Amino acid sequence: MSSPKTLLEMSGASLIPSALSQSVIISIDCQNEYVNGGIALPDITPALEEAARVLAAGRKAGTPILHIAHRGRAGGAFDPDGPRGQIVDLVRPEGDEAVIWKPLPNAFANTDLHQALQKIGRKELILIGFQTHMCVSSTARAALDLGYRCTIVDKASGTRDLPIPGGGVISAPDLHRASLAALADRFAIIAPTAADLPV
Repeated sequence: MSSPKTLLEMSGASLIPSALSQSVIISIDCQNEYVNGGIALPDITPALEEAARVLAAGRKAGTPILHIAHRGRAGGAFDPDGPRGQIVDLVRPEGDEAVIWKPLPNAFANTDLHQALQKIGRKELILIGFQTHMCVSSTARAALDLGYRCTIVDKASGTRDLPIPGGGVISAPDLHRASLAALADRFAIIAPTAADLPV
């Protein structure tokens, strides 16, 4: 029996990650809620450290960077006016890097992200952030519909344990890997680390 292949492989599409010189980095929901809030993620520190390396590489290459932040309700998760809603210091915006607040998992929904990308004029996106199965996934899937090509940096993203319908738990590492496998079928190229992004 032959080894399984992704739809991208079957179509002959390039599997090379997007180059920093041709892309826009989209940093998704790197907020304190996931560090010390009600939705703290396991092993988030290494993921944030890798995200910081992606941002540093992008800044060195002159890559445009857009930061996405989830806007929650006042006093609750992702409160935009409280500490839990703020972007983690390690990956905070620098200079004129814009922050786009979103109300839904998909960063394109009810935001001006698409318009901002059109002004920049690049169709390749490098995604980092949280959570892999939720906001990263929904943004990558929507990006395809809008004509973008996505690369997701594996070690610069992550998720949490989830209950399995019918019983049991899928661990955060397994859910992360499964989410990336699903996205790699058609929606994104997966780069292991910042060092795997071409300049």
